[in-house]
Amino acid sequence: MAMLPSRVKYRKTQRGSRAGNATTCNKISFGEYGLQALDRHWLKSNQIEACRVAITRHLKRKGSVFIRIFPHKPVTARPPETRMGKGKGAPEFWVAVVYPGTMLFEISGVSENLARDACRLAANKLGIRTRFVTRQSMMH
Repeated sequence: MAMLPSRVKYRKTQRGSRAGNATTCNKISFGEYGLQALDRHWLKSNQIEACRVAITRHLKRKGSVFIRIFPHKPVTARPPETRMGKGKGAPEFWVAVVYPGTMLFEISGVSENLARDACRLAANKLGIRTRFVTRQSMMH
């Protein structure tokens, strides 16, 4: 099941700027451990879902998983072998805009080793550099 907004104000959006670092969602707010992005990227909804499945399977229904990102942005694409002109393409998929420092996932209620392994499995699904952070390491 892909994540997408239930309704949006505009069906098609512009690409926008990807400059700068995360100013919000850059601290651990809900869990004890987190997976933090170190690169800027558009994460597709199916990548986020694959991470969620990897984390919850590894935790074996223990603890809680918090997904801190949501794909709000539609990305359009033209059909293959189409000539120029004739307007903008239809929305193909949805992405979450991720800046360096964005907290992607948070985990609570499990040991640090289990959370670290779960985040490592999730990070392999993403294709961007990430790091494992704890609430204590964010304090320092």
